[in-house]
Amino acid sequence: MVTPNMMRQLWALVESTQVSTLLQFEDSDLVQFLLKRFKAQQLIDAQAASSLDTYIQSKLPLIRDLAEDRNSVNQGSH
Repeated sequence: MVTPNMMRQLWALVESTQVSTLLQFEDSDLVQFLLKRFKAQQLIDAQAASSLDTYIQSKLPLIRDLAEDRNSVNQGSH
């Protein structure tokens, strides 16, 4: 199960990750990248990792939309 705390940590991780990094990966690679970064910050068991993997997959369109928005804002400010 993905706890609210895990969700907060994941979204903070997404926000702190470079836009170019978020946009460069294929879907499955992006899921693995975020999961690996998350695991580096917090020890989670295999069941939690599996739940988080599924959660990230379900949120990929939102993650990419947020990254695209941040990319647009960054390009617009130059």
